[in-house]
Amino acid sequence: MEKEIPLRLAVLGHPQRLSVLRLLMRRYPDRVPAGEISAALDVKSSTLSSYLSALMQVGLVTKAREGTWLYYRANVPAMTETLNALVVDCCRGRPELCLPFQTDPRSEIERMTEQTYNVLFICTGNSARSIFAETLLRSEGGDRFNVYSAGTRPYSELNPVALDVLRAKGHETANLRAKNVSEFIGDTAPKFDFVFTVCDQAANEECPAWDGQPISGHWGMPDPVKAEGSQAEQSLAFQQAYGTLKNRIRAFAALPFAELDRVSLQRAVDDIGQSNCAEPEPLTI
Repeated sequence: MEKEIPLRLAVLGHPQRLSVLRLLMRRYPDRVPAGEISAALDVKSSTLSSYLSALMQVGLVTKAREGTWLYYRANVPAMTETLNALVVDCCRGRPELCLPFQTDPRSEIERMTEQTYNVLFICTGNSARSIFAETLLRSEGGDRFNVYSAGTRPYSELNPVALDVLRAKGHETANLRAKNVSEFIGDTAPKFDFVFTVCDQAANEECPAWDGQPISGHWGMPDPVKAEGSQAEQSLAFQQAYGTLKNRIRAFAALPFAELDRVSLQRAVDDIGQSNCAEPEPLTI
């Protein structure tokens, strides 16, 4: 351990290697193909290979092969081990100096036992998937959640097919609008308890450091807007996205928030994000 920690810190002292790890942490628990990492960070594949090799040598990243594809994932236990070692070393006799970073003065227990939680769903366009998630959690969670959604693009519009799906399911759409994530940054923005990305591209991007350390989750899924084929096949893509999110939102809303600590909540959010199967629902209720 005494040898591993300095080596890990030395590897992370390189800004680009740190960027790779940060991307993989944002996508955790997904395994991400090398080509996607390269495109997201605008790094040549040969250069990325050296970065990943260095991160794997010190145990911060793991690799798996599926057919001819290589996938990479952040080794969260190793990250936890590293951070714990730093806290123990630097805070001997002064634990108050190394309490978990918390910009919100409320205690963690108080935050997690409140009756109302602020939740933000993010994707690139805020036109379909994040709008589905916002609408579904309002429906499933009732007044226990203040729900918002946003996109990372400077400008977007609601997708008309997505709106048709929501109306067919009985949701009210009059007050929905496409929003940019910049609306939720600053002193007047809500302090979020949960922030979810619902598309891989948004998770690959550098997002703001949210005040109050919200629990974050990546619930990536294919973009129905990009579906090709017949009109029926395109409609099916929207139905599948809605069905997947409905299953995840129901599981999330059913969590016993007041009974779970932060670690358990984070694990539950990650587990929900791995449930990718959903039967497409009929257009009528």
